[in-house]
Amino acid sequence: MKVYGRLTIFPIMPARINRLYELAYNLWWSWHPEARALYRMLDADLWEQAGHNPVRFLSAVEPSRLERAAEDEDYLQHYDHVLRDFDHYMHPRPDETWFSSSYPELVDKTIAYFSAEFGLHESLPIYSGGLGILAGDHCKEASDLGLPLVGVGFLYPQGYFHQRITREGKQEASYDKLHFSEVPAVPAIGPDGQEVMISVDLPGRRTYAKIWKLMVGRVPLYLMDTDVAPNTPGDRELSARLYAGDREMRISQEVILGIGGVRALQALGITPSAWHLNEGHAAFLSLERCRELIASGLNFSEAREAVTVNALFTTHTPVPAGNDTFNYDLVDKYFGNYWGQLGLDRDQFMEIAREDHGWGPSYGMTVLALKLTGKHNGVSKLHGDVSRKMWQFLWPGLDVEEVPIDFITNGVHTFSWIAPEMNELFSRYLDPQWGRYVDDPEFWTSRIQNIPDNELWEVHLQRKRALIAYARQRLKQQHLRLGEEAAQIDEFDQMLDPNALLIGFARRFATYKRATLLFQDLERLHRLLNNPQRPVQIIFAGKAHPADEPGKALIEQIYRISRSDEFKGKVVLLENYDMHMARYLVSGTDLWLNNPIRPYEASGTSGQKAALNGQPNCSILDGWWAEGYNGKNGWAIGEEREYHDQNIQAEADSLSLYQVLEDEIVPLFFERGAGDIPYGWLSYMKEAIRTCTPAFSMRRMIKEYATRYYVPLIEQNKHVMDDNYRQVREQAAWKERVQRAWHSLELYVDGRRDGQLSLGEGIDIHAWVRIQELGPDDLSIELVYGPISNEQALPQHTLPMAYVKRELDGSYRYDIHLAPEETGSIAYNIRVTPKQGGQAKRSEMGLNRWA
Repeated sequence: MKVYGRLTIFPIMPARINRLYELAYNLWWSWHPEARALYRMLDADLWEQAGHNPVRFLSAVEPSRLERAAEDEDYLQHYDHVLRDFDHYMHPRPDETWFSSSYPELVDKTIAYFSAEFGLHESLPIYSGGLGILAGDHCKEASDLGLPLVGVGFLYPQGYFHQRITREGKQEASYDKLHFSEVPAVPAIGPDGQEVMISVDLPGRRTYAKIWKLMVGRVPLYLMDTDVAPNTPGDRELSARLYAGDREMRISQEVILGIGGVRALQALGITPSAWHLNEGHAAFLSLERCRELIASGLNFSEAREAVTVNALFTTHTPVPAGNDTFNYDLVDKYFGNYWGQLGLDRDQFMEIAREDHGWGPSYGMTVLALKLTGKHNGVSKLHGDVSRKMWQFLWPGLDVEEVPIDFITNGVHTFSWIAPEMNELFSRYLDPQWGRYVDDPEFWTSRIQNIPDNELWEVHLQRKRALIAYARQRLKQQHLRLGEEAAQIDEFDQMLDPNALLIGFARRFATYKRATLLFQDLERLHRLLNNPQRPVQIIFAGKAHPADEPGKALIEQIYRISRSDEFKGKVVLLENYDMHMARYLVSGTDLWLNNPIRPYEASGTSGQKAALNGQPNCSILDGWWAEGYNGKNGWAIGEEREYHDQNIQAEADSLSLYQVLEDEIVPLFFERGAGDIPYGWLSYMKEAIRTCTPAFSMRRMIKEYATRYYVPLIEQNKHVMDDNYRQVREQAAWKERVQRAWHSLELYVDGRRDGQLSLGEGIDIHAWVRIQELGPDDLSIELVYGPISNEQALPQHTLPMAYVKRELDGSYRYDIHLAPEETGSIAYNIRVTPKQGGQAKRSEMGLNRWA
């Protein structure tokens, strides 16, 4: 029959353990192994069949098992222990969390965190890769630290695709319907006690979205779903799949995420004090916030000031193709009735997010996000540098290093990714409460040597054996599906040698990640992998976007190599990479490999998870590894530089990779001491744990976001509405006046000198500025100087010039005496920037005038 509705019927729960349902509806269980054990102890096989989803599990478990558990003293003791921990976590003392003790006056504020995907657990496949995993970890650690954060995204009914590899090695994508009755989400309820439904206008129709609430510990996550009446069949599919469909579907999704997300929070009675855009997909939210303010009486310039003052944008994409843009025809179609509500005409609206290309202008979501937020950051130090160069055109008056894009390096949520055996080892030898010190480098430095080498090695071997058993099972399932003969299936029971060096490579199959770099010289690789005294094996896993043909070709190439006589059993490709598989890989391989084209890896976090579990990294010095590598915690591939020719870069990097494997990594791994223990290798494992665990923890990252961005944004927002938005009205009027006058600025300097000075000598420099409408209070005149290196001036010092007087011709005179305190060649110049209230607005306005 045709399915009209679907219900999940739960068995009647014995009163003694009736809170198993409550626990199932909070993702807290996903990072607490003792909570997960409550379900696994009831029926381990069913727990696996249910995909580690307690809601699905409870709908299928035999009532008799529940009744037996309710009378089992050991189970009840474990149950009581878990529920005590859960209650204590959910209801801490007022000053018990990091945020409440650090910022008690801000606990009643709200931080809104928007992301197109959230990777919380494999049973909720609403993520595709690193961006979603980071967002999920962000919510978990925000919960742990007590931040007043709410998440906003989509509850994709079909999620991201399931990957199947054919007999020929081709990737096939399939989608399974996500039944909300089996998801730990409930309809969100508004202040009026009703389920929340919001609407947005799309071309020629109104589209509705239902809001679902999912608890991630203490953090509520609000997810939108358009598969509701009275939407048309087409609109019901809008939120069906993550990153699927054509450009019309993409812009529709982003309208709903941004504009609909703002309306969802409003309908829920939530008024954020700070807004965080995790990538540009949600950038339309800033337009909607402006629209609301304009409806209350502000003009667009004033609304823009009010919106940017408490908004942060995090960019994750140094690859131009990864930044969403839409052609003007599409923007006309979707926003033709919207820009009038902002008080703008078409040209003004397009100019907000204009991004010029060789084929003409487009509407850029990253540009929109950068222009309508007050703070911006990349996700590693190198990515911050790349982003400043990439988006400098938005601040044409600024040098690259002054472009207002900073960085906070990504991290991982420790308890979501640490192997249970490693967790137990840390508890035994570091501290039973070691989790309290996750981000404390001194704790790790002082205690890592407490772990006996033989016990660390044994724990690692346990995880390696678990990975090998898991990989064999997955390979057998895959090839049974492909119809292979019994003899071929039996081969997988012997595949992967636990005594071999096992290398892991698992991530999205995008071309810039160069999954096939290791295959540049197949003959050399064959010798490396097939040495009987020092065998080496490689496990690959990952998905290519369904529309990424070059990425899918990489999968096909690796699959064909893995099935060839030369590499069978030495190269393995696992299909349908997800969070469950990732936990096996990052804790069970010996070495984590990453070889992207530098500098295209914004951060990367899989290697951070591997290091947490004691795996050294072997990686290009890109993303996080450019900061993490210290020469003793892993290995570097290639040089810390970029190339103009990617073929030359690939050749150089592959030669470096072969060399470091042959000469350093493989010999060290097989260098054994007493008890067949690789003491040299273990020193790298311990150093990886010591250095990477605290520095690249999500706890460190969230504390940085809170102290550097969230708290200042909340503080700045406190008085925005005072006196009918007086401050933002004045700020907007002043900026318009500066923009109007800037073209008339003239700068003259007297004091140019080429030659020599003795240390202690100086020169007098005078500058005159003539400009309409502005006065000395609006201008900052600065002398900038620094050393000369490779014929380039490095601006290291900035000195304010003193205002002297207004000349008869109307110009303003400024003086300074330059007396450098160091020897060497220097260069200097004078610049003028806008100033308000004694603060230069150089980076904010992008206005600079050099002599």
